[in-house]
Amino acid sequence: MQFFSSNFKLGILGGGQLGKMLLYETRKWDIYTKVMDASAEAPCKIACNHFVQGSLLDFDDVYTFGKDVDVLTIEIENVNVDALEKLESEGVKVYPPTNALRVIQNKATQKLFYTDNNIPTAPFTRFAYTSEIEDSISNGGLQFPFVWKSAQFGYDGQGVKVVRSLEDLNDLPNVECIAEKMVDFKSELAVVVARNAKGEIKTYPVVEMEFHPEANQVEYVICPARIKASVAKKAVEVALKVSSQIEHVGLLAVELFQTKDDKILVNEVAPRPHNSGHYSIEASYTNQFEQHIRAILGLPLGKTDSKVAGVMVNLVGAEGHTGDVVYENIDSILEMDGVTPHIYGKKQTRPFRKMGHVTIVDEDMAKARKVAQQVKETIKVISK
Repeated sequence: MQFFSSNFKLGILGGGQLGKMLLYETRKWDIYTKVMDASAEAPCKIACNHFVQGSLLDFDDVYTFGKDVDVLTIEIENVNVDALEKLESEGVKVYPPTNALRVIQNKATQKLFYTDNNIPTAPFTRFAYTSEIEDSISNGGLQFPFVWKSAQFGYDGQGVKVVRSLEDLNDLPNVECIAEKMVDFKSELAVVVARNAKGEIKTYPVVEMEFHPEANQVEYVICPARIKASVAKKAVEVALKVSSQIEHVGLLAVELFQTKDDKILVNEVAPRPHNSGHYSIEASYTNQFEQHIRAILGLPLGKTDSKVAGVMVNLVGAEGHTGDVVYENIDSILEMDGVTPHIYGKKQTRPFRKMGHVTIVDEDMAKARKVAQQVKETIKVISK
């Protein structure tokens, strides 16, 4: 099949920043793209060939959207899988496949998958409703502290809370959830695995993630991770096992805990380009977005090595600011060597909303991390 400058149509469900960055690559290769998102102001709107406004969770919207594309992919997991399954049965190539997406879409199902396949993960308990947790605590089945996670619709720190007392349960939604044992970890790592439709697999270097203590969002992604080679090897092995068992096509970002005694546990996965791979746009031979396109089209996978050390800084809305966005001091960071900002195109900011990211590259990792700190302290995402 001809993909370039042809009648081929690639469909993307979700029009946010990940879709926008995928479109950098499709425009580079002149691949026709059709995108659907619920928002009329989605960042993807300006860069795709055909934009459709519709609900990603509505069966009819998703099914109708996907009927006239050749390959359909996602930039967010919260989509109507029943519609994707019907499209698959009618010959549309859907990547990641619906059987993989059904597992990943629900955190409880995802955790059970790890248990069933002997993939190391933190102990957990599954609940149909949050209201059941208090009884479990009373009966000695669950002990403080633990991490509460909504089974569905959680993202960017939403749907996750550390529970240290009964009072912490009060404001949580009464939904299907898991209670996960707190892991005494040394660091949080991630491995992005690429797998194309022919089964070819490549991994990106292990990255290290530093999180905001309150928002539970990634503040920095550091590549390569500052860990021993033996730990990196274990992390890659675990990520490859997840990839093999789940049989995804495209990218799979595997988030991991490195425990105090250097065991590797799977936290969760995402079957798409991921925040932990944004550094690759400037630092890698093949960035994660090009790699995802290569994988879902069955093209040879690109080189995943880094050219230089890379650190990514997330740009999120400042606390106390809601409204029309202003990027303060962006000119100051542009004066720094090796600094590249990416602005996602969201016109409205609010506290902790992801508005962009900045990549810092340097041959010296220590220097890159130092500049990243300067960037974080300099640029401010505020409202008018």
